[in-house]
Amino acid sequence: MALPDSITTCLSQPVHYAICKLGFEKKDTYDIDNILSGNGEVCWPAVTEHVCYLESDQSVDYIKSIRSLGPVCESVNSYFKSLTKEQFVIQYASWFHWTNCTEVFLEVFDVLQSTQATEVALGLMKLTSCLDRALGDVYLLKGNDCPFLLRDLLASEQLADIFGQAVMNVLRVFIGSPHGLNLRNVLWHGFASPQEIPAKYCAMLLFLTAGLGQLLQTYLLQTKDVLVHRPYVIFISSEELDAFPGNEILSIAEELVKLSSFVLKIMSPFWITALTAFKQSRYADSVILLLPQLEAGLRLLFTTTNKCPNRLLTAESSALYTTFDEMLAKHLDNEEVNQLPVVLEEPAMESIFESDFLWDFLNHQEGPRIRDRLSHGEINLETFPREIANQIVGFAITILCRFSNEDMFSLNEHMVIKPLMNCASCYQSRFHPISRLKKQVLECMKSIHLWPELATVPEEQEQKIKGLEGNAEANTLILMISEIISQLQHYMPQNCCSSDDPINSVLTERLLVGLCDTRICTLYSPRAVLEVVVILRKISAQCHQVSRQVIAGAGLRHTQWLNKTLRSRQRHNYQRMLISIKFLSPVLRLILLLINLELVSVHSVCKKNPFDYQQYLKFLKSVLQYTENLVTYTSPDKNKWDETMELTKKTLIKIKKISDRKLMLMHLAT
Repeated sequence: MALPDSITTCLSQPVHYAICKLGFEKKDTYDIDNILSGNGEVCWPAVTEHVCYLESDQSVDYIKSIRSLGPVCESVNSYFKSLTKEQFVIQYASWFHWTNCTEVFLEVFDVLQSTQATEVALGLMKLTSCLDRALGDVYLLKGNDCPFLLRDLLASEQLADIFGQAVMNVLRVFIGSPHGLNLRNVLWHGFASPQEIPAKYCAMLLFLTAGLGQLLQTYLLQTKDVLVHRPYVIFISSEELDAFPGNEILSIAEELVKLSSFVLKIMSPFWITALTAFKQSRYADSVILLLPQLEAGLRLLFTTTNKCPNRLLTAESSALYTTFDEMLAKHLDNEEVNQLPVVLEEPAMESIFESDFLWDFLNHQEGPRIRDRLSHGEINLETFPREIANQIVGFAITILCRFSNEDMFSLNEHMVIKPLMNCASCYQSRFHPISRLKKQVLECMKSIHLWPELATVPEEQEQKIKGLEGNAEANTLILMISEIISQLQHYMPQNCCSSDDPINSVLTERLLVGLCDTRICTLYSPRAVLEVVVILRKISAQCHQVSRQVIAGAGLRHTQWLNKTLRSRQRHNYQRMLISIKFLSPVLRLILLLINLELVSVHSVCKKNPFDYQQYLKFLKSVLQYTENLVTYTSPDKNKWDETMELTKKTLIKIKKISDRKLMLMHLAT
């Protein structure tokens, strides 16, 4: 691994030149009054005239534009420094309302008055995040689907129609284009150190954001349109994100920053500021600073293990940056195996903890996708959850420990670090589709376990209701379920099946919890496995919907029966429902059991038996069709219980036949 102390920059020579030198080449002193009217409004024509264009195709000449705008940025920075906070608020606060983040922009003004480079970089990251979101809201005044990438958003016809193409070209010099300064990306991807970001560019973007607010106000007055702000993402199940203990570890975290080879020395101020922000309960700031540094450290590992040291630096505009997405991929762009996950796999941990965690928090679509949502302004920075910040800090500290220059054993046994590392060793993916399926199964099982508590007709009253012959049919179905369980018991924990009552001894919540706890490798799941998981999740969701409908329907019918408001046909239908509940519960529990058994064997079956795999897909789709029909038949407006019984009988026959074949597949899988 390259020595982090020997690395002086992560910016390639052309990018370093563009950001750190190009805008300082013109020594002219620019008069702020040229771009500022008497009432404080931005004179856009005087700004846009500094954007230069290529003679060949009239596209933006970014080199000349950066050089020309350099003195303008310097003048704006000096001007802001001459203002008091009160003067700035009076003159500019209203022009930031369109962003829905006025306080963030006022904080950026405060940062510009300081001399702390890390705070300026942090302010610029927050500014570009909020500006990204605000411009997306404006885009939706004219367009439907807002582009995800900032560069596509800034290049859109919709924003050019509202603000003018010349104005958008000014913004693209600073952010959004890989040919320009590209300040947002070099910061959010962890390429720039604190000292490499000139404060004057942060000041200029603050100034331009106010100017955009002035242009937008004029546009809205003319068109009578109303700007609507999209709601922020809210993390509902924060307990799912809880992997690490509290912040006692912070007591030695700063020392770990100094000891760890994971930290580039030029980036250490970001780490210290991030830990300080966490202590001050500035949770969004802490995570915004940490995520790029995790990316920078992992990039160092990635380029070292894959022997491509040149990719530690920012790529040119014609090539891709080495970012989280590529570093977490299974293969490199040349189809060779990515060695980073191999390095991250700690034998003593018995799991690829770091990769699983990063995929969970950054990539999986059902996960929090923290980096994407923060960098695109989708999260309210003022109410950022402490729970999420705690997990990112905890993860960062485990990485620092893993690559510490100190003795690893003594670190792991440290009274503060040991609980953290123990949590890491137990970590399993929580947002991979397989993990979400497990969660669905357990939630469905909890719902079905409520059925025995459903109010029912007293036994002596039940005898008065016609249709008792259905009990025999239900008993036949239950017998079939028992036979299927007997076929599958070889692939379940020992001593969980009672010969006296195979259904209630096997199809239990306890067994499903135990099966769901079985560790399954989710990293780089093959496409075939994911196809199966998609179907299994649909089956589980349909089972849960059936359970909800049965619970609601049984409660309603019992109330009507007590109130004697059921007509003759409704009473008969109610009786058929009660009979159906007797076999539907074990049927649904059997399906949930089968889902769990599939998860254990599906990886091997997909690899070894492609023909059987295709046949098995058909079988799963038939079970899905059955559960979809169940949802229809058990819905309040249908109540087709006779049809439910007949459909279930056919499906159980099919499951019994396939279970014989499945036994062979499971044997091959093991």
